[in-house]
Amino acid sequence: MTTSGDIKVDPATEMAAERTMLAWIRTGLALMGFGFVVSKFGLFLQKLAEIKNIHMKVQANQSASVWIGIALVLLGVAVNIAAATRFAGLIRRLHSGEKAKPMRWELAGSVAIIMALIGLGIAGYLLRLK
Repeated sequence: MTTSGDIKVDPATEMAAERTMLAWIRTGLALMGFGFVVSKFGLFLQKLAEIKNIHMKVQANQSASVWIGIALVLLGVAVNIAAATRFAGLIRRLHSGEKAKPMRWELAGSVAIIMALIGLGIAGYLLRLK
């Protein structure tokens, strides 16, 4: 057990907290990568239309995919900041002698709701292109 002054902290609890933070960091990075792909989707559609000689309503610089992609990248950044903040707070509480409390679902629930809304936005965007 790690000691912080007179407080003994279970290393398994610290490692579990670190694994949780790393999982959230992976989620944030995946969101940022997905955001980049979505932001370039409009450009892909425009180039595909040029190759196939199809007239499409989408201009690369006016595309909703750019804004959806930016939203996803920013969501990924926010998830990583929240993960680091929550991890630091948990470690601080553990080393001050407080017991580890189960994490609330606010972060996961918020990300799930935002992703659902962005997914609906992407679906609407694709239907509009049809």
